[in-house]
Amino acid sequence: MDPVALAGIIMVSSIAIMLLLGIPIAISIGLGSVLSMIVVLPFDVSMSSSAQRMFTGTDNFPLMAITFFILAGNIMNNGGIAIRLVNCAKVLAGKMPAPLAQTNIVANMLFGALSGSGVAAAAAIGGTLGPIEIKEGYDRNFVAAVNTASAPTGMLIPPSNTLIVYSTVAGSVSVSALFLAGYVPGILWGLLCMILVAIIAKRRKYPKGQSVDLKTGLKTILIAIPSLMLIVIVIGGILAGIFTATEGSAIAVVYSLILSLCYRTLNPKLVSKILIDTAETTVVVTFMIGVSMIMSWIMSFTHIPALVADTLLGITTNPIAILLVINVVLLVMGCFMDPIPAILIFCPIFLPIVMNFGMSPVQFGIVMTMNLCIGTITPPVGPILFTGVRIGGVTIESVFKHLLPFFAITVLCLMLTTYVPALSMTIPQWFGLVK
Repeated sequence: MDPVALAGIIMVSSIAIMLLLGIPIAISIGLGSVLSMIVVLPFDVSMSSSAQRMFTGTDNFPLMAITFFILAGNIMNNGGIAIRLVNCAKVLAGKMPAPLAQTNIVANMLFGALSGSGVAAAAAIGGTLGPIEIKEGYDRNFVAAVNTASAPTGMLIPPSNTLIVYSTVAGSVSVSALFLAGYVPGILWGLLCMILVAIIAKRRKYPKGQSVDLKTGLKTILIAIPSLMLIVIVIGGILAGIFTATEGSAIAVVYSLILSLCYRTLNPKLVSKILIDTAETTVVVTFMIGVSMIMSWIMSFTHIPALVADTLLGITTNPIAILLVINVVLLVMGCFMDPIPAILIFCPIFLPIVMNFGMSPVQFGIVMTMNLCIGTITPPVGPILFTGVRIGGVTIESVFKHLLPFFAITVLCLMLTTYVPALSMTIPQWFGLVK
């Protein structure tokens, strides 16, 4: 057998076997890639090349933004910002049906956009609002479903660590363009959740919200403005060219730290926990990116992306059908993998295919991220699902049927984002970041 073909088979099969055995994803990717590299290169060259690929893959200035945004999100999650956003969301939800559930959605969108983490949003907002909703008579499983389904919006509405990773893997794709492209799909996801909650609330006769007088409403919003200004400062500074995305992430840390100190919610013990959590998450993400660089080299060497492209194009040359197949693959794989390793694996395979028929890498970045966002709320892996279930005090089995309508609207949102480029491309085009 041709050594190149054999290397590809060894890589794919060994990674699949190790994943089935429960070996961590990063280790499976690294070992499988090294084993396949040994087939085409001498052992000593394979070892040195693997180490070199890992180093060059992580020696990337934009990747520092991930560390800083993780740190900023952890500070905000522990710094008293969540409750101010919840109060602001209550005002914005107004007299809508099931006001506390609507507040949960709006607050997840706001907090997720600030922290860049759907898991952090589900934990912070669900932990704050969930007990209140249950006390008001909301069904416990419904509460958990709403919190779980709306939390991933923070992975689309910038700043987003997932989009930064995609930018790095895709190569020469503007982080600023990706950030702007995520706004409409992310907000659309949240709005569809709110509409669905309103329909369910009317059927179950949940109470409507009470109007807030103008003075109280303005005061509540004003209290939340310092927290919301983080988005304006970071995204505005990046778009204005004042600083890069990486520099903006550092500014986010400083701003959130100052804000938390002003709120007097941080103490030395909490700061230590925040730093340790940030270091642990950063190490995991960085290691994944490093080993994925070995895999990317092997895939390029063995022409796996070209083989997949030829296979798809052999079935059909219709872009609509190809995009549908890619979405199905990403949806299925998103059920078993976290977003970052999934991007590291599938971006090099699918991006050349979609670019072949004219799809912008910016739009595909949003489509891919949205697929994997749905995976975060889907068993068996779903990190946001597990967080929402744990925070809500329910089981996956009991909450799953309540999530089914939300799955339907998220897939609808995905299809619109896939086949209506204007949803993701209009704002970046306004700012001249894409043609």
